[in-house]
Amino acid sequence: MIEITDDPSRLQFDRIHAWLASSYWSPGIARATVQRAAAGSHCLGAYDPDGSQVGYARMITDAATFAWLADVWVDETRRGHGLGRRMVRWFLDRPDYAGLRRIALVTADAHGVYAALGFHPLLRPERYMERLAPGFAAELRVAP
Repeated sequence: MIEITDDPSRLQFDRIHAWLASSYWSPGIARATVQRAAAGSHCLGAYDPDGSQVGYARMITDAATFAWLADVWVDETRRGHGLGRRMVRWFLDRPDYAGLRRIALVTADAHGVYAALGFHPLLRPERYMERLAPGFAAELRVAP
């Protein structure tokens, strides 16, 4: 049985960094950046019985009104069995997040996973804006 926990001492940053550096949303991200992002977030790990990490997710929040779900990753060997959904549900079921007015995320390919958990497209997309670092904006313009 895969264990899900928010114990920060169990996070395996060699593995997490490799996953995120290979992702479409943070290709080539520096390990120091991954660790700095984790330090400012509520992180979750999923672990095989042998202790190896097979999943990761993090929530960035003000703990009162808003949260951003980020970096949900399931190791390729464990995909297709609902682990990503279990990790997101772990956050959603916590009393710490129950009263938040909004939890947001961005995805290119997992809309069905998130829709099953109550997420939906923006109701008022015309109100949303973002400010991107110049290099990141250039990456997004050429990304598929």
